[in-house]
Amino acid sequence: MDFFQTSSNNMKFHHNKKRLTQDQVKLLERSFSSNNKLEPDRKLLLAKQLGIPARQVAIWYQNKRARWKTQSLELGYNAIQMRLDTALAEKRRLEKDVERLKEELNRAHELFLALNNQRQQVSGDNHAVVCSVFSSSCDQEGATSSSLLGDQGVNHEIKDYEELYACLIGMQ
Repeated sequence: MDFFQTSSNNMKFHHNKKRLTQDQVKLLERSFSSNNKLEPDRKLLLAKQLGIPARQVAIWYQNKRARWKTQSLELGYNAIQMRLDTALAEKRRLEKDVERLKEELNRAHELFLALNNQRQQVSGDNHAVVCSVFSSSCDQEGATSSSLLGDQGVNHEIKDYEELYACLIGMQ
């Protein structure tokens, strides 16, 4: 029977606990922002200033540190999530670039093969082969800038394309 009386006395004690006013909370917040650890002397001083038990000040500090830690973790998580989203977007962009570059490499490979085939089929006029394959670099009369150099310029240009192709294949 004494057990029940004691526990009802404890319940009365918890019900008598007063809530903090806004001014009291503001003072505790200012104190917490200057130092989130509570020294015994400071605890007693705050309790006296606020007119509440020192234990209530200590519990408020303990709860505030727990909330502060949770908020810090949430902010850290949000920052990491933003960095992850940015990294994933960058990864997708780079994958598209890689795909585009592979397509360009395949086109260059096909163009090189076409040039080689035409060069082997046409034994005479290398200049015509270069112009037919690289028509975008020819002017309206069908001459390239290398036509000023004669056949040696065309042969040199073909060799340059072969070296370029070899470099491209080596990067794969």
